[in-house]
Amino acid sequence: MSLTIPGFAGKRVTVADGVALNVAVGGSGSPVVLLHGFPQTHLMWRHVAADLAADHTVICPDLRGYGDSDKPPADADGTTYSKRTMAADVVALAKALGYDRFALAGHDRGALVAVRAGLDHPGVVTHLASLDVLPTLDSWDVMHGRAAAVGFHLYLMAQPPGLPERMIAAEADAFFGYFLDLWVKDPDAIPADVRAAYLKASREAVPSIVADYRATATIDVEHDEEDRRAGRRLGMPVTVLQQDWGAALGFDAAELWRAWASDLDHRTVGCGHFMAEEAPAEVVSALRSLLAR
Repeated sequence: MSLTIPGFAGKRVTVADGVALNVAVGGSGSPVVLLHGFPQTHLMWRHVAADLAADHTVICPDLRGYGDSDKPPADADGTTYSKRTMAADVVALAKALGYDRFALAGHDRGALVAVRAGLDHPGVVTHLASLDVLPTLDSWDVMHGRAAAVGFHLYLMAQPPGLPERMIAAEADAFFGYFLDLWVKDPDAIPADVRAAYLKASREAVPSIVADYRATATIDVEHDEEDRRAGRRLGMPVTVLQQDWGAALGFDAAELWRAWASDLDHRTVGCGHFMAEEAPAEVVSALRSLLAR
């Protein structure tokens, strides 16, 4: 059995087209949904979720294609793993658990899903938090020069089906472990058993993880471009937590986010990429401040 958050109940919830999500639920009170990033599972929220569960119902799913959630085969146009589809999963999950409105926080890939949920379902997402990522369209706009070298995996997994999957599957632990090691400042924040759980889950999900990234280079960009042309923005309170990598790579992350969010609190966090595990107290504080807005 995969590791999960201590004290949380594990469930499987069917959301759409027969796709079932693995989800951990704990606490009571107003609902908060937490979405994990790459190359992780819902387990990355274990510290933050335990704290928030004191006065919130905390819902931590594995995204479709990740962890113990279903991994449907990708379709040709990217819809199956588009952030629009994954955002609809989250809305359906919350509704199946009895919640028509909820606060939403995401890290990395999960943050891209959260932003899409906020744009597509503005009456459902009451508050939104993004941890250490840029909106999809802006990510591609700034990925040149040194930034392109840092984001090489984005380009690799954007390639047509076949080669990326074979290359990554051939050395899956080395590939996913590289990011777990590179993006963390405090290695003790990801204990050996948790690291092993992340590697196992990722190793078993190579095709769907690649499909998720490929969608971000194709159909997700189209959706963001449509929103930008239409002037759609996130109207709910938004908190963004990021490392100060924008300055190092030559762009103003806060300014990019202001173009998407009308009510923005942008904060720099002095830890590695996996901030919910490296600086959980700081993340909890930011989320509680968000929920009070």
